[in-house]
Amino acid sequence: MGEIVNLRQVRRQRARAEREASALENRIRFGRTKAERIKQNADALLAHRRLEAAKRDAPEDGA
Repeated sequence: MGEIVNLRQVRRQRARAEREASALENRIRFGRTKAERIKQNADALLAHRRLEAAKRDAPEDGA
């Protein structure tokens, strides 16, 4: 004779496994580590500062 299975529990386990797989996929696709976020922000700030430092002032006489 076969094993008795509670269908409600099986459905819940299957749904949980699907959510975990989806979460793993999203972490791989969209996730970045804290160090990566900090580095990207620092690089953007440095690029902005360099751009501002390289700008020329507008002539005062209007010509």
